[in-house]
Amino acid sequence: MIELNYLKDKNIIVTGGAGFLGSHIVKKLYELGVKKDNIFVPRSKEFDLVEKDSILNMFKKFQPDVVIHAAGEIGGIGANVGNPATFLYKNLMMGAQMIEVARLHDVEKFVTIGTTCSYPRDAPQPLNEGTLWDGYPADDTAPYGLAKKMLIAQSEAYRKQHNFNSINLIPTNLYGPHDHFDVKKSHVLPALIKRCVEMKESGSPTFEIWGTGSATRDFLYVEDAAEGIVLAAERYNKSNPVNLGSGVETSIKQLVERICLHVGFKGSIVWDKTKPEGVLRRCLDTALAQKEFGFKAKTSLDFGLKKTIDWYNSQYANI
Repeated sequence: MIELNYLKDKNIIVTGGAGFLGSHIVKKLYELGVKKDNIFVPRSKEFDLVEKDSILNMFKKFQPDVVIHAAGEIGGIGANVGNPATFLYKNLMMGAQMIEVARLHDVEKFVTIGTTCSYPRDAPQPLNEGTLWDGYPADDTAPYGLAKKMLIAQSEAYRKQHNFNSINLIPTNLYGPHDHFDVKKSHVLPALIKRCVEMKESGSPTFEIWGTGSATRDFLYVEDAAEGIVLAAERYNKSNPVNLGSGVETSIKQLVERICLHVGFKGSIVWDKTKPEGVLRRCLDTALAQKEFGFKAKTSLDFGLKKTIDWYNSQYANI
């Protein structure tokens, strides 16, 4: 059991705290003893985090000691390709202004949640934090990745000039209950769950997937990610970015087979090898997170998939 000392009595803002990752961060803070009155979750209807005046009003209303910035404009590859300017502008403006306003209000600690999209397109695998600045990100998600990457540069600059304590975490592909399953925002794993359930409901004899299934990814259960973020907020005090991942490389073929098993889809899996499958390998080096603040993922892919599919069925499915 994690014991909180530093965070226990702090006033904490969790931006995006009503969203997928943010809601699990808030839940983890509650579980570890932070009082509800000490956590503030801004809602977009009241606070537009792209606008500096709105951020100033939020800090005036709730004077934080710690900020965990989990809000962002997010989506799958399709959304990124279709809205590159929106993804760059909103993520950059939110993060940069949040950090500046936090500095002006003498916030003790600022936690930025980044993305593996910031890594160079040709970075060696598993992705190591030391290679982050060695090249340009993959084109499809570069605007989003660069916006998040600039917050790491801002963090380092603010620590040097203002002694501002800002840390940077880079989670891998997250999944779990409360994930985004709509086609505009979903990533590969929730999209596959949604389609597989639909294939079962319709009685389809086949489940067609793009690519060959040989591409690999690192999938981290969202509750593990939330624990890692809280651990870092409690124990880590450097601007150097840190990966949060499972450390396990899973092929899309393996993933689809496990999803079909847990959904109960009995048809055939058909691979459309004429379609693209993205970067062939994606896995994180997770040694630094364990060394710096004792984080190691606990949840197996099978257990996490079952929990995620059960939640999806309870919300959306007709089976």
